[in-house]
Amino acid sequence: MERFDGRRVLITGAGSGIGQATVHRVLAEGGRVVAADISEAGLKATAERAAADGHGDRLSTAVLDIADETAARAGVAAAVEELGGLDVLVNAAGILRASHTHETTLDAFNRIVAVNLTGTFLMIREALPALLRGRAPVVVNFSSTSAAFAHPYMAAYAASKGGIQSMTHAIASEYAKQGLRAVCVAPGSVRSGMTDDPGLPADADMTLFGKLLPAIGEGFAPPETVAGVIAMLASEDGAFITGTEIRIDGGTHM
Repeated sequence: MERFDGRRVLITGAGSGIGQATVHRVLAEGGRVVAADISEAGLKATAERAAADGHGDRLSTAVLDIADETAARAGVAAAVEELGGLDVLVNAAGILRASHTHETTLDAFNRIVAVNLTGTFLMIREALPALLRGRAPVVVNFSSTSAAFAHPYMAAYAASKGGIQSMTHAIASEYAKQGLRAVCVAPGSVRSGMTDDPGLPADADMTLFGKLLPAIGEGFAPPETVAGVIAMLASEDGAFITGTEIRIDGGTHM
């Protein structure tokens, strides 16, 4: 499939996990990509894999802290210049820090919100002018099953992801008549850097999580599972989907 032939895509969180898998999926389908991440080492690994797959000529990388307004502005501007425009923005960057809510410091809460929610907002705000000039423009944001289902020890994370979900609805409505689609993916029970070690409290009560394993498959799914859904949403196959979220959790939260 060449659903991304000629499409210009900026992907954050591209140095690991789902963001990295999405880079490779879009490249495999013919897209041109700027991969952004705060981790230089992660971006190096992404670039090495792309080169090995024969896609290195359509990939550029950029070290970027999306929670920094100045950096976000400069990073988006550089990506747009590199690509000659922008058709798709995938906001995969995010952090997860688990703790008892009564022990969560304000600094910790603010950092989670700054990266997940504020960072997503900054990337969208800076990218919108270029996206609105693009071809069939799409924003794909990352919510989480924690936005709608009870995940203990993750109040700050859940709040940030719920905010992203609501913001996506608002953006989809505001810019629909200008041709922009905005959608969310809400992964759950997916292997990624964050879920490998969420840093649960030592005395965490695991019974509070209810059913942990998905109803289908054999445990947590690989990042590529979500990357495939993102590729659909950001391509013409998702042309009638906007202002909503797609839960990808194997039925864990049925």
